[in-house]
Amino acid sequence: MPSSAEPLPHQLLSVLAQHRMATTSQLHDLLRPDSARQTVSRPLNDLRQKGLVDFAVLPQSNRSRAWFLTSEGARLTRDFPALRGRPPYPITSSTAASLKVPHTLTVVRAHQAFVADARRRGDEHSHLDWTPEVSHPIGDGEKVIADAVMYYTVVDGEHRRKLRAFVEVDRSTMSSERLAAKLIEYARLFQYEAQPVGRRRPASTGPAWLRWYPLFPRLLFILTGASPARLQARIADLQAMVAQHPLVAALAREVQLGAAVLEDIEEHGPSGSVWVPLTGGKPRPWTAL
Repeated sequence: MPSSAEPLPHQLLSVLAQHRMATTSQLHDLLRPDSARQTVSRPLNDLRQKGLVDFAVLPQSNRSRAWFLTSEGARLTRDFPALRGRPPYPITSSTAASLKVPHTLTVVRAHQAFVADARRRGDEHSHLDWTPEVSHPIGDGEKVIADAVMYYTVVDGEHRRKLRAFVEVDRSTMSSERLAAKLIEYARLFQYEAQPVGRRRPASTGPAWLRWYPLFPRLLFILTGASPARLQARIADLQAMVAQHPLVAALAREVQLGAAVLEDIEEHGPSGSVWVPLTGGKPRPWTAL
């Protein structure tokens, strides 16, 4: 849960700096789920009057608003301690915002499900434990950009289990083959070794991902935007890539890989048995892949 000592306007700015964009409803559910909706909407309107945030009206949504930082709001949040090392991402106009709405808000939807589930279970996962659009090099000047990196702590009495995950949110806007090819990119990241600078024949310094993670994060695909049959076919294509591609098969021997439908996650919670292991087997919680 957000710290009660942190003013709500400060939290709203932090969430928008972290997530790029969110609706009034999403901000309410992330920050003040037990309060009236006006608890969030009033400070948002105050921040807009100060020129720190603005909104785009969502089409076909009864005039729902998607909020984002202005350039001035982005400048202000650069000094927030929780956001250091992650420059805010200002959106310069409602037109620019509208181009980012569908995917960005779907990624926030996925995050909402994990926050609500953690709150219910007593685990630790807050509005800032989900970092969108994280880039990692994979060699040859290429990179893989995760839709989000998630940090989550399972709390079981005095036992604490820290988990991390790369999250890929698929709205069925790309081909199934292109979606499955994302697994190859993560397999390349798993094997990519950092090279020291300034040597004619550089020696490896180990896996590059160790710069950021003590263990390679598990990889979660969250699918939506199509019929149940089509979504299951896309999951089957992901499983086929694991079975057929040698690099991906090597990744699957070391890293937990799973896929789930967003609507199932929202209905049953991410801790429900809704995740299909990409190596095969019955659906299970994401923590048990």
